[in-house]
Amino acid sequence: MKSKFLKATIALTIALSATSFAAEDNFALKGNIQTQATANNEDDGLKSFWFRANVGGMYKSESFDAQVMLRIFGPHFGNTIDGKSYDKILADLYWANYKYSLGDHKVNLKLGHWKTDWSQSTNFGTYIDKAIGTRGFMMRDYSHDAFELGWNYGPSAFKAMLGTTDNKFSTGYVRVEERVKFCFPLELAAAYRVNALDAMTKAATQTHRVAGYLSYSFIQNLRLYGEIAYLKTTTDSDVNAASVKAGTAVKPEYAQGSEHLPFYVGVEIPTAGILDHLMFEMEHIGNRDEINADADDFAWTVAFVKSYGRTKAQLNVYSEKELDDVGVALRFTTTIK
Repeated sequence: MKSKFLKATIALTIALSATSFAAEDNFALKGNIQTQATANNEDDGLKSFWFRANVGGMYKSESFDAQVMLRIFGPHFGNTIDGKSYDKILADLYWANYKYSLGDHKVNLKLGHWKTDWSQSTNFGTYIDKAIGTRGFMMRDYSHDAFELGWNYGPSAFKAMLGTTDNKFSTGYVRVEERVKFCFPLELAAAYRVNALDAMTKAATQTHRVAGYLSYSFIQNLRLYGEIAYLKTTTDSDVNAASVKAGTAVKPEYAQGSEHLPFYVGVEIPTAGILDHLMFEMEHIGNRDEINADADDFAWTVAFVKSYGRTKAQLNVYSEKELDDVGVALRFTTTIK
């Protein structure tokens, strides 16, 4: 009886909360349904296929923004409880952003869990955050549990972030980013990140990441863009396989003393309205096989994007480990709110 009463109370509380939020003019429900399939020339069938839903809400005002989004997968994604399969629900985004105006200066404090993604057709880029060995369609976004201080003035947007990679705030990083959008069609961005928090309680090496991004549009849908980064990992004799296994040291992001210089360049080509976007990109990572076994240093992708009504389709044709190892991925996103 108590259990039923508790469940009813919780349900009523959620309903009343949802009603109160919905009554706010600045609150909007958000949601979409996505399906994605990937294939390559080595598999008899599809390499992967799934449906998922994203649902949540966003609040916006002059002084405060916030968003909560849940991601829901089907039972076959492995959410098993007491031998029964259930839908797998993940908290994908949840953040609050306090905004302040100081004359022409805009300052904000953001906290929670969100993503950053510098990439365009989503196969390459975002080297400032994502492990450069990670490859594939729609795999360049990176989730942050962080506090961020922002400062906007004119075309400049500066952000300083303190992020963590565990639930004790004992490992993590400092990340700073500057993005400039000019009145003419040029956009520049630069960022620096170092896993400074890793050495707070354990022995750890530092991986310094510096990245830059540029995009220039000649006319609508005729654009050149690209990104380059430099990654340098320090050395520490106290960080070895035994100490990492024993938990007295943090596993290095990359081999100690290693350096990497990943970059990609891309071009967007107009299609006279046939497509929303048509993009071609080429990436290079020297000695890529050291971080991604048997992979070529070069990689490529072509992206086709088209929207119709509430649905957006994106088709990517791309190289996997080798240049002639062709993969294909197709994603449909249908917005319901």
